Amino acid sequence: MSQVISQDATLDDIIFREKNREFGAFLLRTTYPKVIKRSVLLGSALFVGALLIAAFWKQLTANLNTKEEITAEVMKLDAPPPPKKVELPPPPPPPPPKEIPKVTTTKFLPPEIKHDEEVTKPEPPPEEVKGNTASETVKGETENFEPPVDPDAKGSAPVEPPKPAEDEIFTAVEQQAEFPGGPRAFGAFLQRNLKYPSAAQRANVGGKVYVQFVVNTDGTIQDVQVLKSVGFGCDEEAIRVIKSVPKWNPGKQSGRAVRSRFTQPITFVLSE
Repeated sequence: MSQVISQDATLDDIIFREKNREFGAFLLRTTYPKVIKRSVLLGSALFVGALLIAAFWKQLTANLNTKEEITAEVMKLDAPPPPKKVELPPPPPPPPPKEIPKVTTTKFLPPEIKHDEEVTKPEPPPEEVKGNTASETVKGETENFEPPVDPDAKGSAPVEPPKPAEDEIFTAVEQQAEFPGGPRAFGAFLQRNLKYPSAAQRANVGGKVYVQFVVNTDGTIQDVQVLKSVGFGCDEEAIRVIKSVPKWNPGKQSGRAVRSRFTQPITFVLSE
């Protein structure tokens, strides 16, 4: 059965006439005007309070920023007295000028031209002879002097050149040291005895190893060293082969066997 709407009924009474009023929506609608009114009053109070605080702060800072002018009496001081002028003694008089000595000058006359017949040459003065002079001229006997002869010398023997020291090592000699049989025999010896190092074969490395050594007076080899290296065992193999060579024909200087230094390149080439 529907309820009767009274004349004092509000909009909320009409909307929730036949609905459950204990539901939250009815409570919200009934309390909404009070909440709005309370919020407006509170917001207005906060806004006015903020304006008052800002005005108070502005007035406070204005009072702090005001500067007070303080007038002080300045003591008047008398002007300092003018500086006294110091009178300096007069400067000493300048020294009198030095008298310049007079120099007598000779006036050069123009040359007078004369003929050759009128010019007389002055005779030279007589020569003075110093020392003792003889009244007669004596002729002396001329003698031919021969150079002195060494009594110990026997005939005209050739002078021998100085002998080189036995320990001296020659780089260039009159007759070079040589392998028995010549360079071709030495090349054949190297081909027979030289072994290609396995490390150089695996790395595919080749080149020239320059070996230097000394050939003694008896043909033996010593002081073997590598001047230019290839690596991968080629240097060691070259030194081994040079040390294994037989005796050489030693180098000669002035017909005498001497120690000489020799340099030999050894080529390592992989055969295809």
